[in-house]
Amino acid sequence: MSIFDRLNNGIDTNSPDETIAVAALLAKALPSEAILTLEGDLGAGKTTFVKGLAQALGIQELITSPTFNIFNTYDSGSTTLIHMDAYRLNPQSNVIDELMLEDFMTPPYCLAIEWPSNLGELPWPVTIQLEFTITAAEKHRIRCIPG
Repeated sequence: MSIFDRLNNGIDTNSPDETIAVAALLAKALPSEAILTLEGDLGAGKTTFVKGLAQALGIQELITSPTFNIFNTYDSGSTTLIHMDAYRLNPQSNVIDELMLEDFMTPPYCLAIEWPSNLGELPWPVTIQLEFTITAAEKHRIRCIPG
């Protein structure tokens, strides 16, 4: 079963290491220009997931939440990871134009956006939409949202 099939069904993780492993599998299956949206509960593993993407892309830097920076860029030498956290943004603003994200979106790249609903409609096609939840059994579930 492919990582996409597994995500369509939902994958439960029991630890940050398991969340990182799921992200690593997905990173290997992504096209060279990927835009991921990560929506869901606070503390459900979105930033941890991005850490897994970074590791799989060969990025050695420490990955932290860009809540106050809005976005961070990381370069592995062969791929750029752009990690955006839109938690504090207002969907009514035209912040996408102001951030000039497209300047960093030169292939190959992966743009991972936490809290994308705070941006309104995105001007780019989304490769995969992910939802992160905490289950009643206190597991973290990662699921692909049908587009």
